Amino acid sequence: MSAQRLPFEGFKVLDMTQGVAGPHSTMLLAQQGAEVTKVEPLDGDWGRTLGKMYGDTCAHAIIFNRGKRSVSLNMKEKKAQELVQKAAAEADVIVESFRPGVMGRFGLSYDDVKKVNPNVVYLSVTGFGQQGPYNKLPVTDSVIQAFSGWMSINRDEEGTPQRIGMIAVDVMTGLYAFQAISAALMRKVRFGEGSYIDCSLMQSAAAFQAAKVMEHYLEGGQPQVLYVPVGTMKTSNGYINVTAMREHHYVGLCKVLDKEEWATDPRFDSREKRIDQEKVLMPMVRAEFLKKTTEEWAAALTEAGVMNAPVSTYDDFMEDKHVKEVNSISWIAHQGMEGDLPMCNIPGFRKIEGGDDLDEAPSIGQHTDEILSKWGLNENDISDLVASGIAGRGVQ
Repeated sequence: MSAQRLPFEGFKVLDMTQGVAGPHSTMLLAQQGAEVTKVEPLDGDWGRTLGKMYGDTCAHAIIFNRGKRSVSLNMKEKKAQELVQKAAAEADVIVESFRPGVMGRFGLSYDDVKKVNPNVVYLSVTGFGQQGPYNKLPVTDSVIQAFSGWMSINRDEEGTPQRIGMIAVDVMTGLYAFQAISAALMRKVRFGEGSYIDCSLMQSAAAFQAAKVMEHYLEGGQPQVLYVPVGTMKTSNGYINVTAMREHHYVGLCKVLDKEEWATDPRFDSREKRIDQEKVLMPMVRAEFLKKTTEEWAAALTEAGVMNAPVSTYDDFMEDKHVKEVNSISWIAHQGMEGDLPMCNIPGFRKIEGGDDLDEAPSIGQHTDEILSKWGLNENDISDLVASGIAGRGVQ
């Protein structure tokens, strides 16, 4: 069976993003066949420094820059701006993540590019968007988790709002950006129309939480739980998540806990009653789970048809027999790294198998010579730009 054609083959993407949100969106475009040229500073995209570094990269930079080619330029220099302007005139898609107004100083704003490339799809990633009183405020993922209300629904046992331990808003913003660009490319193909897309971390976080925002409004800030019992239970040796969503799940849970009388207890014998009596029922349930190990509970709950999952570490997840059986994670070599690395496959995308350019993330300026040559410069011109600090071939 021949490999499927990738849907964005032939599209040229100019990637002027750093961090995670923008790079994630353009990585997804690359994985679907687009030719993505990453323009980054001489010392590299700051997203290369998120966590422990390995040479000039890190885990985040590898995952979110696979399949791209990197050219390193000092965009404060007029010559660099002129080169990128020419590339922008031929791009199908431009994605940038500078503060509002910065691209205009480079002669690369949407209005600038549209004059010479009217059908371009142009997306800007920022914290708060292009307009509004906060549009130029600096932002991190955790800032938006706090601002958007996310932390208010994620509290510790003492009630203190907490951020989740990953850059979730950046990642989801990348997904929303990819979705918006994909739809815009369909419009471009069908109707010959370009578009401008304002994609902010704030709006992405709001969209992701849309149901919770509405629920909060409708229920006066005190939304009821979806069902009871549900939650993470402490066991004698760890934790397990249990979900008794429907009536038969609750009955099964009561049997597993050897508390069948709870199933017919008039305080708990309906979904509505269990929700109303959550503060009574949940401590009773939690006390029972302390009596056995996670493994014992998982086996018994699964046999009884009650949805559950032991709380895993990433080691547990990577070693799980189901994860291995369905090839959820591919282990491949990557330039500059020792041993094989785990790369999670993306639903609906090609399986990662290694040995393909789409599986490699570039080092800083790895393709500078190749790209500048394609942009019309000869070998001497390129050497002059490198010598003058306008272009770079990576951190030596």
